Amino acid sequence: MDPALNPVPVDVPRLLRAHGLTPRKGLGQNFLVDSSALRKLIEAAEIPPDAEVLEIGAGVGSLTVWLAAAARRVVAVEVDSNLIPLLRQSLGGFENVTLVEGDILEVRLSDWIREEGYLVVANIPYYITSAIIRHLLENRPRPARMVLTMQREVAERICAAPGELSLLALSVQVYGQPRPVLRIPAGAFYPPPQVDSVSLRVDLYPRPLIPPDQLNDFFRLAKAGFAQKRKTLRNSLSAGLAIPPAQAAALLEAAGIDPQRRAETLGIPEWERLSRVWAQQRASAESK
Repeated sequence: MDPALNPVPVDVPRLLRAHGLTPRKGLGQNFLVDSSALRKLIEAAEIPPDAEVLEIGAGVGSLTVWLAAAARRVVAVEVDSNLIPLLRQSLGGFENVTLVEGDILEVRLSDWIREEGYLVVANIPYYITSAIIRHLLENRPRPARMVLTMQREVAERICAAPGELSLLALSVQVYGQPRPVLRIPAGAFYPPPQVDSVSLRVDLYPRPLIPPDQLNDFFRLAKAGFAQKRKTLRNSLSAGLAIPPAQAAALLEAAGIDPQRRAETLGIPEWERLSRVWAQQRASAESK
């Protein structure tokens, strides 16, 4: 971002009061308002001047004006219809912003994003963080980079290493490399949330670490494995795949994995091997 670019800040509390509105807790409305944090977030996103950027939860435009000053085009999605008039007021001077009223989980990205390799920069509601990430990664067109501000504990879970992996971490790390780039205190938001936040940058791989034809099997196995994470993989896969425990144990052993291990201990290469063996076993059974 050009250091000379310094958008006029959006006075979020004043704007909300002028329209008789208050932040809606049920929609996770904590608006990032601190100018220093906004500038650092834009810098961490490394937005090229010709970039197309998707913002989720535009609110009243406090982040949107910074994105519009940095990028060629911004698609700003907001689910709260009450905020659309405020957004139009905040963004009146920017012709490169397209406002979309709707739920990001129901928005067909291809209707608004013109090409692969766009960027996502957003302060996303904590309660649907994992759903938003999966929606972005599993639909076309796919972004090249995401910079998502979220609850600090969620960001730490996403960056976990084998031994402490979760289904969310696995779902992100198979598509790209996550790393925290900015810690934002609660006081930088209006109203302040009860926890500090982290901006997590995820640089997407050109192709997922799991071959595309194995992704469905990979996610089915991972969901089964983590559904009862306190159980051994032998038992969790047996329950999740509706197969006998002995068959689950044989599947794991064929993939070189101890059936007594737990899901959080497996790395992506092991999940890849497991999904490949499972597909081979099913194909062999169907051919008989």
